Amino acid sequence: MRSELSSGPGRLLVTLYGVFAVGATSRAIYQLSTQYDEAPLAYVLSAVAAAIYVVILIAFVRGGERARKLALALCAVELAGVLGIGTWTLVEPSAFPDQTVWSDYGIGYLFLPVIVPVIGLWWLSRQRKPEPGREPASPA
Repeated sequence: MRSELSSGPGRLLVTLYGVFAVGATSRAIYQLSTQYDEAPLAYVLSAVAAAIYVVILIAFVRGGERARKLALALCAVELAGVLGIGTWTLVEPSAFPDQTVWSDYGIGYLFLPVIVPVIGLWWLSRQRKPEPGREPASPA
């Protein structure tokens, strides 16, 4: 059975989060294991981003209301992280001797790290199930 979260635009989100999860995880593992001393903050933040991507991907694939809420919360955390780290890397570039996934709002990833969570938040908010006994809101 296909998850309702991974249907329609959710398919694109599953694909993007899948690519992000694999790319960010492999990059973080490599950097943490071989270059940690060069830019520990950047590499740890990349690992945090990777973990968020993996959990969001699993939530999209799994589906259900709990998974939707988890993905919604993590997309918000991801967006806050991209905006916060993106701003920090512009204001104080010396704090980041190497790039993170979220540096400069994801410039190294064609700004997808700042675009994808916005699309994810939009899609997930549209997937909300009406509470039992309540009529779904009719479009105006």
